[in-house]
Amino acid sequence: MIEYINGSIAELTPTYTVVETGGIGYLLNISLSTFTALEGVQKARLLVHEAIREDAYQLFGFATEQERQLFRLLIGVSGVGANTARMILSSIPAAELETVIFSGDHTRLKNVKGIGTKTAQRIIVDLRDKIKPSGDTLINQPIETSDVFDEALLALVMLGFAKPQSHKVLKKIFDADPTIRVEAAIKKALTMM
Repeated sequence: MIEYINGSIAELTPTYTVVETGGIGYLLNISLSTFTALEGVQKARLLVHEAIREDAYQLFGFATEQERQLFRLLIGVSGVGANTARMILSSIPAAELETVIFSGDHTRLKNVKGIGTKTAQRIIVDLRDKIKPSGDTLINQPIETSDVFDEALLALVMLGFAKPQSHKVLKKIFDADPTIRVEAAIKKALTMM
């Protein structure tokens, strides 16, 4: 079992990072919160969750233990897979998600792509007693504004959205706020898809 990977950031996108250590590059699927925490960083220590299936072996990386714990709780809910859990954590930061679940705000969960009313309610019922809001938030790192649109578009396509639809939604977002950051643009786009 891999607990964490400590090494150099060889590649970083809004949906995955490659961490090189000992001459081996590990591809780790990440959320937007972890992406934000890693921006501008040369070396990192990412906590890992391994997802081993018959047809795939995937690694998921997390900047904080809080986010990894929430991911593990989410994938324990019937109907929520690893990619859906990552989508939830990309749309709602970990500390805010704890509050959403604890307060029973299924409407906020329903706004995440792929989450219907029944799944949102199931998440709240299954996890409400297992978490308590901590109030911790990730420190937002400043990001470069060049190619922000392209980076957001790439992230949405990698999350499974059609490129034309993603482009159209992002265009509306960037027309309204040309200085928007990648993470904020993607979060807003996820609620508009």
